[in-house]
Amino acid sequence: MESSQAIYKALKDNNINFIVSVPCINLAKVLEMIEHDEEIKHIPATREEEGFGIAAGAYMAGENTAILMQNSGLGNSINVIASLYKLYRIPILMIISHRGTHGEFITAQIPMGEATPLILEALNIPYHVPSTPEEAYNDIKSAWKVAKAKKHPTAILLEVSFW
Repeated sequence: MESSQAIYKALKDNNINFIVSVPCINLAKVLEMIEHDEEIKHIPATREEEGFGIAAGAYMAGENTAILMQNSGLGNSINVIASLYKLYRIPILMIISHRGTHGEFITAQIPMGEATPLILEALNIPYHVPSTPEEAYNDIKSAWKVAKAKKHPTAILLEVSFW
């Protein structure tokens, strides 16, 4: 199974029906599949923290939510994750294109790439780092199960080498 297809299939198979996204070249194929799926409500956002706010409202309306984003926006989202999601026990699956990892060709991405796991750990957000499409499929299933059960954000970090 191809990387983007595995992510899309895992979202579908886990009944995630409301997705907010901020563009990233690595997520482009997944976002295209989501955009053409009539069973998934897709809301593109201009900034990650805006996307988290939209997804929180959708969760409160009964939707199963995910955000697809690049890790550079994680730093912008720390406050909304800590003061909204963790405080009010809102589950969300974060599919994060983890730029700045091995194979990155843009040097400016590296500092945030190194900080990303540390930020998730500081927020006590469990995360998976799959290396194959099959692992990604299984990790998304596992992460969503934890997010729902614990009413807590979870993350999937898709490193440069994943693509």
